Amino acid sequence: MSQNYTGSNSPLITTEPYKEFPANRYVESVSDVSRQVDESENNNEIQPFLNDETPPTLSVADAIAQMLVNLGVNYAFGVAGGAMASLWGALSNSSINVLNFRHEAGAAFAATEAYFANNRPTVVFTTAGPGITNALTGLFAARGEGAKVILLSACTSAPQRGRWAIQETSTYTLPSGGIFTPGALFNYAITIESAAQLPQVFRKLALAMAQPGGFVAHLSIPTAVQTSLVENISLPKLDVTPFPMTASKQAIAKSVELLSSGPFAIWVGFGARNAAEEIIELAERTGAAVMCSPRGKGIFPEDHPQFVGVTGLGGHASVLTYMEQQPPLRTLVLGTRLGEPTSFWSSALVPKEGFIHVDIDPEVPGVAYPHVETLAIQSDIKAFVEELLQQLPDAPDSTTLPLPRPEHKAIEPAPEVDYPVRPEVLMAAIQKIIVEDTDAVVMAECGNSFTWSTHLLQFSEANRYRVSTGVGAMGHAVTGVLGAALASNSKAVGIVGDGAMLMNNEISTAVKYKIPAIWIVLNDARYNMCHQGMKILGLKGADATLPPTNFAMIARGMGAEALVVVRESEIEAALQQAIASNAPFLIDVVIDADRPAPSGARNKSLAAQGVKSNSAKNPAKQISFPMV
Repeated sequence: MSQNYTGSNSPLITTEPYKEFPANRYVESVSDVSRQVDESENNNEIQPFLNDETPPTLSVADAIAQMLVNLGVNYAFGVAGGAMASLWGALSNSSINVLNFRHEAGAAFAATEAYFANNRPTVVFTTAGPGITNALTGLFAARGEGAKVILLSACTSAPQRGRWAIQETSTYTLPSGGIFTPGALFNYAITIESAAQLPQVFRKLALAMAQPGGFVAHLSIPTAVQTSLVENISLPKLDVTPFPMTASKQAIAKSVELLSSGPFAIWVGFGARNAAEEIIELAERTGAAVMCSPRGKGIFPEDHPQFVGVTGLGGHASVLTYMEQQPPLRTLVLGTRLGEPTSFWSSALVPKEGFIHVDIDPEVPGVAYPHVETLAIQSDIKAFVEELLQQLPDAPDSTTLPLPRPEHKAIEPAPEVDYPVRPEVLMAAIQKIIVEDTDAVVMAECGNSFTWSTHLLQFSEANRYRVSTGVGAMGHAVTGVLGAALASNSKAVGIVGDGAMLMNNEISTAVKYKIPAIWIVLNDARYNMCHQGMKILGLKGADATLPPTNFAMIARGMGAEALVVVRESEIEAALQQAIASNAPFLIDVVIDADRPAPSGARNKSLAAQGVKSNSAKNPAKQISFPMV
């Protein structure tokens, strides 16, 4: 996977990186979340929590909880159950903050976003059977996004397997491949049948947490093993610090040679999020134009004169204008897979002499554009750009044409009756009140929420905007906003659709723990990306409508604060009230469902893949479907 970039200063194992994240800051954001991490905890190295003085009453569950504390975990999200009661109790009696969610998928999405908010590994806990399967979508997203997440689950004890135990979880009921073994979903998966396995499990996780990139693990612990005692076992004493993956001198030299041979562009992805300062310096020293993926928004300031736009879904036509009018000789790609959501595999984005593609995953360069000449470099992005800056000569002064800028159409005056709310007017208000006047993390749900937000919002800082591209699961932002708010100890805002809000929300959880999440619901009574796509195709009878829903009433019924906005003149006041509140807050915005979302490039990509209209009158019409 690409973009699974952590950065060399990620606080994973030792105390020094942790100083950036004082333990007591997290408790201030919630009132009833378990305990704060002990400020006196010594993590200069991984201490063996089992030694000659280990009391004989220490259980496997207790040992695992202590192991997770030593790995830097301070948040666990999940749904409890009888099969994992001992493990749940051990987590709750450790220094880890335990949050009980309403659905395991929501817990996994929140854990993913908590990781990106503070760069510390997180835990998802589930009971047996449906607890595990419910969590899989969120864990699939965690793997695709490049998070460090550890799933703790319960499974049926050996003597009861095959005997129809309640929620039996064994090879009799679930496939072992891919769930209980490493594969496409989990980087590491193991069933712990004995306390004797703990030292090796701990070593494996400690090394993984120190490496750059994401890592999703699954520890399955049978119910009986959770309560078994740990005796005469010591964990290895490991001193593992995070480390960057650096490029070879030959790769740097070749990059300098190629980039010095003519004008080049920089294509920034999510994997470059910890190298923002270095990328700005590189661009300004060389005069390179900069574009970014949807997940890369803000890494290079979008108000910078060298920024030409966002590529891919919800992106800007100004990028294509740049490629046509001032084509670069090469493009330096930093931390993006260049997959469909980022490039639509468009040949118009290919420079004459190809790509220099830098990623921590050696399998990424050359995959999206297999026929384009590509210099593949495996490296941490920050380390690569730092070395490049040292070796790259200053560019000669030259007069260049102004670069194309992302298009922003002027908003037409409000109609006499400013109802319903036009999405572009809502985005302008979000830009003014939330993006520019606060430091809140902003997340956009998949679908039209994604395209409107990506196209119209502008960020000048890294790590302020979050979208999920590879998986694009409905409910990711709706529930992930809790993890982002909690771990960043600040406001987090989810721009979400009504379909996602109906599918999976954690308003009740936010109320329980007083998490300052804000939901802005684009309420159009439709799965509107589907609806608009089917309309473009000319198909009838495919129903994507929803019964009108009063989300503010639902939120208030769960104990949150909420407002309904039906007029454009009400938007800014509602946003200001949400920001000023200390409680979870939902704004139910009735939007104009017929405003076409900016997803035209997606239509062209689908058409190129063979999705065509079956309309005899207009066979050239193209469809717009949700990202898959």
